[in-house]
Amino acid sequence: MSAETPKPPEPPGHARSEPIAPRRRRLGIERFLTRVMVTAGIIGIGVAIAAIMHSQKSQGWLIGFVVSIVSVILAAFVWSSRRL
Repeated sequence: MSAETPKPPEPPGHARSEPIAPRRRRLGIERFLTRVMVTAGIIGIGVAIAAIMHSQKSQGWLIGFVVSIVSVILAAFVWSSRRL
């Protein structure tokens, strides 16, 4: 049997012991705009991958395949996230 002593109440204005304060829930438009911006970033990543692969003389079908796979994986991760 463990006897724990209760913690004394913290004085007003004292910093919380948790390192990160709880976040407020995002508004619907804020969530939508955040996801749109992240999706634009995914498109940018795809363009960068395609440009690099084209500069290395990769075949067109391979560029399309790699860019589409990376885009689908990143988009699935972003759109399934509950934090956005």
